Amino acid sequence: MMIRAYLRASTNEQDASRARADIKAFADQHGQRIASYYTENESGATLQRPELMRLLADCEPGDVLLVEQVDRLSRLTEADWQALRAELTAKGVLVVALDLPTSHGAMAAGAGADDFTTRMLGAVNAMLLDMLAAVARKDYEDRRRRQAQGIEKAKAGGAYKGRATNEALHSHITELLKEGKSIRKVAGLLGCSTNTVQRVRQAVVPVEA
Repeated sequence: MMIRAYLRASTNEQDASRARADIKAFADQHGQRIASYYTENESGATLQRPELMRLLADCEPGDVLLVEQVDRLSRLTEADWQALRAELTAKGVLVVALDLPTSHGAMAAGAGADDFTTRMLGAVNAMLLDMLAAVARKDYEDRRRRQAQGIEKAKAGGAYKGRATNEALHSHITELLKEGKSIRKVAGLLGCSTNTVQRVRQAVVPVEA
């Protein structure tokens, strides 16, 4: 069993590695060593997450995907969450979240539970995992709705100016794209999200016919 930790933050202004110490301490408490960390700044509302996909590609049956909270793994729509769950199940990957105590038993390699107990705990954990994923999605949608309402109110009052553009970052992205580097490569070099690179590419980099 390999423990693979997944660390995610939504924006470049947030520290995706913030929870690393807590995750390591949790693994230490269970007598486990984290084999590798996968860190990225991408929205939890999309499956287009290179590091998460790399983690899944690296996994073998019985490996553990360790996260601080379920919402670090998913703020996905129901359809996308089920697609991710199917992938996890097909690969035999166990999800352990610090905020989901029923999942913690998977950290005990070779635990001597009988088959019935193991299946029951697995079923309960899957149900709670689905529930927390649904809660995380609702929280995401609620925050987006409140944000949109706030913007509309600010626009109505003439106070909305939009998010300030990071001109220096956009300039660096443009230069690297023009050098022929891929979107993922640019994001990795500059420590920004692939979504940011894609937006800059669409806005300022000419697309050949």
